Amino acid sequence: MTRIDHVALWTEDLDRLATFYATYFGASAGPRYANPAKGFASRFLVFAEGARIELMTSTVVAPARQARGAQRMGLTHVAIGVGADREVDV
Repeated sequence: MTRIDHVALWTEDLDRLATFYATYFGASAGPRYANPAKGFASRFLVFAEGARIELMTSTVVAPARQARGAQRMGLTHVAIGVGADREVDV
């Protein structure tokens, strides 16, 4: 069976973003993995239906700064379904 296992996202603040997904989307945040030799750390988020997001941070990868609203090739967005409008209007 072919399926998307997870989506990976770079972030400047790994724990802050993990807390965001846990608080607002009910994700369970796994333990922090760190590889100090490579300046890399990550955490997996798991949602109730099984979807996963890997949050990653690095001391050697810098964010690509772009003007707000600028378009670029590649991943455009990740959509999270919550089931009902009332779940968003909290």
